[in-house]
Amino acid sequence: MNARGRSYRYVGPADLKKLVRSGGEGQSVRSQADFDEWVSARTAAELAEPFTFVVDAAGTLRLAPRRSEHVVCAGGGTVLSAGEISFRMECGRWAADEVSNQSTGYCPDVSSWSAVADALDRSGIVRPSAFTHEVVFRRCPACRQLSIVREEDFVCVFCDEVLPKEWNVEGPGR
Repeated sequence: MNARGRSYRYVGPADLKKLVRSGGEGQSVRSQADFDEWVSARTAAELAEPFTFVVDAAGTLRLAPRRSEHVVCAGGGTVLSAGEISFRMECGRWAADEVSNQSTGYCPDVSSWSAVADALDRSGIVRPSAFTHEVVFRRCPACRQLSIVREEDFVCVFCDEVLPKEWNVEGPGR
């Protein structure tokens, strides 16, 4: 953990990490001006879909097209959060409409919201008070498979073992 919260390293398939290329990271959005420039270059069709996002280790919001891999958007580095985000115009200002931590490459905990909130605030983007769709990731201590907890049912879908209540995706034995 650091002053900004926990950081997450890439835990997804190795073949996707091979897609990372220098200069291929998502668009950095550090300010309202950065966001305004980025959003003005988007088409209506692009804005109709969610975007891939990460908050990099420096706390910078990075945005990429929806079908981009989070690890590519992050340039292969660690992140403070990752997921999908959509935007809409609200009272003459841009707002984050939907925000999730849905990233099977980084599997960030729902507690990573604070990093997202800080990055959106710095970018002048109106935001919800929390993730609008939370994904709870856990690694099974028995079979080591990655699971998504649904409806508070902390049971591994692969082997029926009880999953821990605390985030453990990067735990030992990965």
